Amino acid sequence: MRCLFTMFSEDVGLIPKTSFTGMLRTYSTPEMREFLPDALSGLWHTMDTGGFSPDLKARLRRFNGKLFHDATALPLTPDQMALLLKAAEADWTEVEPAIFGTLLERALDPRERHSLGAHYTPRRYVERLVLPTVLEPLRREWTAAQAASARRLDEGQPREARQELVRFLTRLTGLRILDPACGSGNFLYVTLEHLKRLEGEVLAAINAFGHTGLLDLGGGTTVSPRQLLGLELNPRAAAIADVVLRIGYLQWHLRTHGITQLSEPLLDEYQNIRQQDAALRHDPPTPRLDAHGQPVTRWDGTTRLHPATGQPVPDETARTPVLDYPNPRPAEWPEADFIVGNPPFVGPARMRDALGDGYTEALRKAYKGKVPDSADLVMYWWYNAAAAVQRGPAERFGFITTNSLKQTFNRRVMQPFLEGDPAPLTLTFAIPDHPWVDAAEGAAVRIAMTVAERTLTVAAPGQLWILKTESVAEGDEAAEVTFEEQKGLILSDLSIGAALDSANALKSNDGLSNRGVQLYGAGFILTKEEAAAFQNAHTDSVIRPYLNGRDLAGNSRGALVIDFFGLNEGEALEKHPSVFQHILERVKPERDLSKEPRVKANWWLHGRTRDDLRAALAGLQRYIATIETSKHRFFQFIDGQVLPDNRLVVVALDDAYYLGVLMSRFHTVWAAATGGRMGVGNDLIYNKTRCFDPFPFPAATPAQQARIRELAEQLDAHRKRQQTQHPGLTLTDLYTVVEKLRAAQPLSAKDQTVNQQGLASVVLSLHQQLDAAVAEAYGWPPALPDADILTRLVRLNHERAAEEAAGTVRYLRPAYQAPDTVQTSIALAEQAAKPAKGKSAGSPSLPERGTGGEAPFPTELAQQMQTLRDALQQAGQPLTAAQVAARFKRLKADKVEPLLATLAALSLIRLTPEGYAA
Repeated sequence: MRCLFTMFSEDVGLIPKTSFTGMLRTYSTPEMREFLPDALSGLWHTMDTGGFSPDLKARLRRFNGKLFHDATALPLTPDQMALLLKAAEADWTEVEPAIFGTLLERALDPRERHSLGAHYTPRRYVERLVLPTVLEPLRREWTAAQAASARRLDEGQPREARQELVRFLTRLTGLRILDPACGSGNFLYVTLEHLKRLEGEVLAAINAFGHTGLLDLGGGTTVSPRQLLGLELNPRAAAIADVVLRIGYLQWHLRTHGITQLSEPLLDEYQNIRQQDAALRHDPPTPRLDAHGQPVTRWDGTTRLHPATGQPVPDETARTPVLDYPNPRPAEWPEADFIVGNPPFVGPARMRDALGDGYTEALRKAYKGKVPDSADLVMYWWYNAAAAVQRGPAERFGFITTNSLKQTFNRRVMQPFLEGDPAPLTLTFAIPDHPWVDAAEGAAVRIAMTVAERTLTVAAPGQLWILKTESVAEGDEAAEVTFEEQKGLILSDLSIGAALDSANALKSNDGLSNRGVQLYGAGFILTKEEAAAFQNAHTDSVIRPYLNGRDLAGNSRGALVIDFFGLNEGEALEKHPSVFQHILERVKPERDLSKEPRVKANWWLHGRTRDDLRAALAGLQRYIATIETSKHRFFQFIDGQVLPDNRLVVVALDDAYYLGVLMSRFHTVWAAATGGRMGVGNDLIYNKTRCFDPFPFPAATPAQQARIRELAEQLDAHRKRQQTQHPGLTLTDLYTVVEKLRAAQPLSAKDQTVNQQGLASVVLSLHQQLDAAVAEAYGWPPALPDADILTRLVRLNHERAAEEAAGTVRYLRPAYQAPDTVQTSIALAEQAAKPAKGKSAGSPSLPERGTGGEAPFPTELAQQMQTLRDALQQAGQPLTAAQVAARFKRLKADKVEPLLATLAALSLIRLTPEGYAA
């Protein structure tokens, strides 16, 4: 980085032109190359302190700054020397500082990048977040300051009018912006650039009064890097961020003022980029010891070949020490007015491998009761930022996260901040789903963006951008995307509309849905040929058909699985010795390294045997299943002998009536909204806790049930028949074509083939008939918009919950769920039950300020202007001056009227026959 900055300094004239390049040429010869490290160290020492440089034959300015303190240089090979010289010959005058993020990401070892969750953000994505987080609120303040200035001019007070603008400039140059995972400084650099543009507008407005706006550029009265704070764990990234900000600032200064007015030292030592852990503080790590005082180690991921099977198995000798992190507590962040950034992407399942057992345990201990263990790593940043804004002085924060932010385990972090009356924070901007760059080499995820601010009196409407179109990103280029904008109260699931989180699990659905078994060892799975070698009258009971998500989406591969459920280790060996040896060789080596004592001890059993699910499936000839993560949401019947995989969500019902309701639009819309999406494919997630357990089934008549049952049987049989006739046909491809037919989109050649093989038009017709039949069972119009479906289902959930609280439960399978309870027929409640306090069943409307004037009115004129604009925006309809005044304590209409008139004259609000409007 010192070389890069020296090249930049040479090209912009901070040191003599071509001097550094000439120096490199001198030392590039074989006889001189060995002296280059000494020459570079001497040059950088002179740049640090200022003075004469013998190699450059010139007196140098004093640079100072941490970059050149104790500067040392490394010896170079001939090839490295040639590359450095070639780089120096390039023109670095207008270098884009943001490219250093890409350089750093490529320099990181792939394993290091993966474990750090280090993925640096393209500029257009940075701006997409920086603008609503930092610049848009500041520009609203600037507009209010201009309105206040205009009002002072109207009153004949030019000095006070200028002072209104100077007051905003003081605010602008005193702001602090923090990126608590700053990487190479892209967010801070882009923020600096936009702040300088805004500062230029402010100075121009001040100059219009006839006074100079060129303030002390070396002090604290201009926007500078001292205001941009960063935290970064990676020392290389932290060093790059420091240089990025300095190059960016110097470029702006040289473009605007030239090399004059550039005081020494050229690089102030702000110490604003700190190398530190932004999530956790702890005492020095110590080796973990076992009960005998010996160091605890864990497998480091290295494998070896098993001598009997020839297959890779964990190498038990490849160990790494486990460290403990004493006295863990949340990290402390420097105080800032705005917080913005792109924290690391590490999911909860990968945290132990990426961060280590000891660190992961310490992190979760430090945030116990605040961030659940099942949350992504990024949520520790989200929690800290939200807490900082809630307590102040931070005003607003914005983060890029994975789009799993909307899922239940991450929403639990958000809900305490976003729920309540009023909620502590309000989401002012959100993008629930956004493509990510370079998914193959970087983070294979989709992202979300959220911006939150402190709720002052009422929650203001936010901007929700819903992805409309996107192009495929090529290489490092960001994808071109378009959005559809919605406005309203943004909920914790990043939606506007029905308060889905207010829907609670129903007793009627209890105990019927669960994920399939989780093997914890691929050695349990058998091919047909392997199973044939074992199968006899004795093994049929422990070798069962097995289905995973891919099997359900396509035609089953015919896999089988060893299942010793119900047998202890001795019984498994005694009754099935050959099968036992198979898993002894293929499963036990992996289980021996398990961190879960129960899983390690019971190595012959599946890691998650799902006892509750097995009990629910007992006696059923068939059951319903869906894929947990899937491009499309579809359900189908599975034979009762089949053991489902962990990636399948099972519903222990064999009645096709329930299959029909689950396959209808009313449930798939609900499931898509409550389950969320995940992954680079933006696939739907079916979370049984949120998708199935709270879902209210219709109170259908026997005739309505019969019709739904008939259509569901037809649809299930049709799909299976077509897949049997065409083994290459997958349900994913079939439903891709069905959705294109539904949207009247053209079909490709492949789509035409799928249409003919799957008879997709027939599938669509059966779904449309099913949707109409289920709508009739609910008593609702068949063509309801998605938002109305969700609102009605939430309301119905509340009604059912009230019924259940009163003692009446509509069990879906009463013989299993409540065998001792007589199920009686129940009439639908005529009126919706009241939703829980602080939550709305329908589309949440913005709380209206009372007419009693509970809100205080600001004392400063600029803040008064902004407050009036906000009040009109929240009202959503024209208000008279008296109506506006009535919303604030002891405020009279004659005080408000001239301010509203000034805002209208500046076209910041509209004057209508009914009053003033936003």
